[in-house]
Amino acid sequence: MPKTKIQYRCSDCGHTSAKWLGHCPACNEWHTFEEVEISGKKPEKHKVDISSSDEAPAPVRLSEIEYSESERITSGIGELDRVLGGGFVPASLILLGGDPGIGKSTLMLQIAKSRPELELLYVAGEESASQIRQRADRIGIRNSQMKVLSVTDLDRMVEAARKEKPDLLVVDSIQTVYRSQLASLPGSVQQIRECAAVLQQLSKREGVTTLMIGHVTKEGEIAGPRILEHMVDTVLHFEGEQDQFHRLLRGVKNRFGPAQEVGVFEMNDRGLKEVDNPSALFLSGLDQPVSGSAVTCVMEGSRPLLVEVQALVTPSSYATPQRTAGGFDHRRMSLLLAVLEKRAGIRFADQDVYLNVAGGLRVTDTAADLAVVCALASSFRNSPLPGNHLFIGEVGLGGELRMVPHLKMRMKEGAKLGFESCLAPKKFKSDNSSLDVNKAGYLHQALDMVLST
Repeated sequence: MPKTKIQYRCSDCGHTSAKWLGHCPACNEWHTFEEVEISGKKPEKHKVDISSSDEAPAPVRLSEIEYSESERITSGIGELDRVLGGGFVPASLILLGGDPGIGKSTLMLQIAKSRPELELLYVAGEESASQIRQRADRIGIRNSQMKVLSVTDLDRMVEAARKEKPDLLVVDSIQTVYRSQLASLPGSVQQIRECAAVLQQLSKREGVTTLMIGHVTKEGEIAGPRILEHMVDTVLHFEGEQDQFHRLLRGVKNRFGPAQEVGVFEMNDRGLKEVDNPSALFLSGLDQPVSGSAVTCVMEGSRPLLVEVQALVTPSSYATPQRTAGGFDHRRMSLLLAVLEKRAGIRFADQDVYLNVAGGLRVTDTAADLAVVCALASSFRNSPLPGNHLFIGEVGLGGELRMVPHLKMRMKEGAKLGFESCLAPKKFKSDNSSLDVNKAGYLHQALDMVLST
């Protein structure tokens, strides 16, 4: 009987060690090593290749390859097609990740609702066929050509895909799929890597457009080895808070279109609904001016979005003042507080500071800096900022206002929603601007313009 020995394997990257390690030297993650038993018998070699032909493909000149944008398969969902760059590219491999219950499976079913004539093969590893039918009836799918296959064996899945030749193959989820030739459990690093490699060859050699749904870790990253994201053509992240109605579909990687493009959806009892005017979704619509509120325009991919920044500054009751930021980087807020103290003479050492981006959106665009500092100063002085006013600009460590890209596009978006004026950096050329532009070179000049006291 072959002897077994114990090894320790990183659950994130697959790195093995003879002893347990708290820190993985390959991927720098902590507490990811798991104990696995290794059989002394050498494993049988197996091929990943699923090609139906043994003939090697002949090289083709780049100029002889024919391709047109019309070959893309549109999903019928405008926000999804926007993120993909116009639709699904034939024979592409796509990875969709997101928190549990965020709406990944619902989004896939709504493709069948928007394009009922599309040949869609839905491989369900987490739900039964009757459960999928029940959910399809809830969101109103009628007369769809979608077929459901409830299996987790990769070989049976590939056999069905090669037989059906669907326009789109959906695998829900890649962590539940296993290959019988491997001894490891489904969801392990070895199984995920192997199954993804087979699906990649199925996509490229058989021309089957494949979309894999992936689980995410508690850190918000797609579970499994990092090589999984390198193997696919497109990586999509479905983001949103459980207590918020809106959902953001973000393209993290896209070989066939722009990356970091964003689609906005709203979750309701009938599934996901496209948001035609996302800027209005993130504005509170206060009837009267309130101190500590400023509106800015951030870029999410190529799309401008208006968001409201809310700040509350109050005297602290503790020796160490509170600093809380929601939807905004905490370290960036600390930096802007330091700039306000040094360059504008506003002292926050004995003040509690609370900052929030309304609507639950996560803002990383530096164009929101000016709105943040104006909101903080407004709350500190208890003086409302002018209504119908946009604040766009990056704030430097010297207190200078710096230019940001696509400034005219941002102002045009503000004008569409009824804004009349904008505070912008001095270097901005305001010719043919859609708003009345007030310019300032430094932070203290900007605050003097918008705060009366």
